[in-house]
Amino acid sequence: MTTTAQPKVSFPKNFWIANGVELLERAAYYGVFIVITLYLSRILGFSDVEAAWISGSFSAGLYLLPTFSGAIADKIGFRHSLMLAFGLLTIGYASLAFLPLALEAQGLVSYGREVVFTGLMEADIRWAIVPVMVIIMIGGSFIKAVITATVAKSTSAETRAKGFSIFYMMVNIGAFSGKTVVKPLRESMGDLGLINLNYFAATMTGLAFIAIFFFFKTSDRSDEQRTFAQVWEGLTRVLANGRLITLTLIITGFWMVQHQLYATMPKYVLRMAGESASPSWYANVNPFVVVLTVGAVTALMRHRSALTSMTVGMFIMPVSALMMAGGNLLEGTVDLGFMQMHPIAFMMIVGIVFQGLAESFISPRFLEYFSLQAPKGEEGLYLGFSHLHSFISSLLGFGLSGYLLSAYCPDPRLFETHEAWAAAASNAHYIWYFFAGIASVSAVSLIIYGKVIKRLDARQPQLATDNA
Repeated sequence: MTTTAQPKVSFPKNFWIANGVELLERAAYYGVFIVITLYLSRILGFSDVEAAWISGSFSAGLYLLPTFSGAIADKIGFRHSLMLAFGLLTIGYASLAFLPLALEAQGLVSYGREVVFTGLMEADIRWAIVPVMVIIMIGGSFIKAVITATVAKSTSAETRAKGFSIFYMMVNIGAFSGKTVVKPLRESMGDLGLINLNYFAATMTGLAFIAIFFFFKTSDRSDEQRTFAQVWEGLTRVLANGRLITLTLIITGFWMVQHQLYATMPKYVLRMAGESASPSWYANVNPFVVVLTVGAVTALMRHRSALTSMTVGMFIMPVSALMMAGGNLLEGTVDLGFMQMHPIAFMMIVGIVFQGLAESFISPRFLEYFSLQAPKGEEGLYLGFSHLHSFISSLLGFGLSGYLLSAYCPDPRLFETHEAWAAAASNAHYIWYFFAGIASVSAVSLIIYGKVIKRLDARQPQLATDNA
């Protein structure tokens, strides 16, 4: 019996450089972002509400700006765009580390094993964090716009699937490693680890800048260059599409809950389960579950419509939020045999498992369904704004998180005694009931949306006949 050898798949040097710097950028981003609200509150003294709006605006900008940054990248070329991006990111992350030093020099904060605040809550200089976050946001937006375009241009029709599978593997390796390094830093240095983590991020993006400078020699530009006017016109056309905007608003409910991995979960777990908890590691459960289940879920739903798959996922999300609230129902520690866990931490992980499963039903099919709602021939234009839901959910999800944390799980440092704080946080699990409600409303709304769209589509042929 003879076998036919499979052709060897090879990629140009720029493909591997682009994927390598993507891994470094993701490690930097997730290492910082998983604890960004902790940094804003514990290091710079922002309230939960202020920290939520700052981090939510940062996250929202990262989803809205790439299309506009892409228009600039089209004109100046991929190499210059990546150098600009990693230069801005390195400056931004280094500034996150240097800003507390400037505050210390002014006597506003001093450091020992733990951070000790001496007037920082009233210091206007802490708002210098806003332009720093804008610098990081702009740099990150170029990465999103350019790296995927580089991968696309470095592959052929035959190698594109393999190329993007490598790309997404690099994204996940970077995200996993970035979030993993947080715990040892915090355990070895306390809150100072939240500062030094930014040195790690700046080092990662600095290495990426060097790699681009010395080894990435292409001056590629997009085959289809766009102006800001064209990008803005595309955005207004998407906003005028009732079907797409309705779908976007509905899916926003899912992502509002999903964003709580970064908005609520780190503070909630540390305040309720203690400083020995590992929120950055718990967040890694989500991509782990997605990797394990997305293939099986896709195969299971292959004969079902994208809307059906998304609806199943939407109904899993309220279960996820309720599981996260369930830690208060358990007493003592949870004995897993090989380790013991605080019930708050254990139920948080259970909730994240359900969240990852829901994502496997929703995310792979959303872009498919979104593109089908776009006018014929304009799918690419519309898909450029397919992350509008993440822009909206970042603002609303983080913003709401700040108010809920302040109301139900406040900062223990604001109380004179632990007993006073415990009384104020006795209903901390109510936070997750709010998000379970949001997810439930979104799930029911998606069913209604599907029925309305089906009726409208059924009427269109009849309307065409009547008008003939």
